[in-house]
Amino acid sequence: VQLQASGGGLVRVGESLRLSCQAPRTIFSVFINYDMGWYRQAPGRQRELVARVTTNGITDYADSVKGRFTISRNNSRKTVTLQMNNVKPDDTGVYYCSAEQGVVQDWGQGTQVTVSS
Repeated sequence: VQLQASGGGLVRVGESLRLSCQAPRTIFSVFINYDMGWYRQAPGRQRELVARVTTNGITDYADSVKGRFTISRNNSRKTVTLQMNNVKPDDTGVYYCSAEQGVVQDWGQGTQVTVSS
C-alpha cells in the first residue's frame, strides 16, 4: 500500500490541524483489508502510535491524545484522516501514516507538525 501523507504545519497551542493520508494507487478491495494508523516521532524519541482505526472502524488512541484527536477512514476514497484539536507542544513531531495487518506493512512519508507556545 503506497501512502501519501499531507496536512502538517506550524500551529499554536490550542489550535487545530487535520492530517490526511491517501492511497491513490491501492485498489479498494486491498485498502479495506488494512488497519490504518498514525504514528509520530519527536526529536530524540522513538516513533509512537498516536491512533489506529481497524478494518471494522474500531479506533484506539494513545492516552496523551484521547479526547483531542480523532482518526477516521473513508474506504471509498482510500483515505485516513487525523483531526487534531487543542494541540499541545508535546504533539510536535513528524507524523507518519501506516497500513497494518498485525504489524506495520507500509509507511507513508512523514509530515511535520510543530506546535508553538
